[in-house]
Amino acid sequence: MKSVDAEQLSTQCKALGDPVRLRIMCLLPKSPNCEHRNNVSQLSEILGLTQPTISHHLKILKQAGLIECKKMCRDVFYWLEESKTEAMLDRLGKALDLHSVEKLTK
Repeated sequence: MKSVDAEQLSTQCKALGDPVRLRIMCLLPKSPNCEHRNNVSQLSEILGLTQPTISHHLKILKQAGLIECKKMCRDVFYWLEESKTEAMLDRLGKALDLHSVEKLTK
């Protein structure tokens, strides 16, 4: 694994290493629209956290490249960057060499 890939993967894993951010990822839709509960105030209400706290977590997820956002319908809405999330999981699997792990558990 190249150094750049390792750094990016590490950043993404750190972003997902917080329970609130994992919950946010589970709540976000896979496409950009304003029909789902995916703006800061809606996420804040669902998770019972302040809007600044939610904004902080969304910023970390966005910087890691796991989510995207766009201003629509008077608000900023967030959604999963599905292709990047899937690529991250694939790189993580390769980095951990899952086949070797399977051999150890058998």
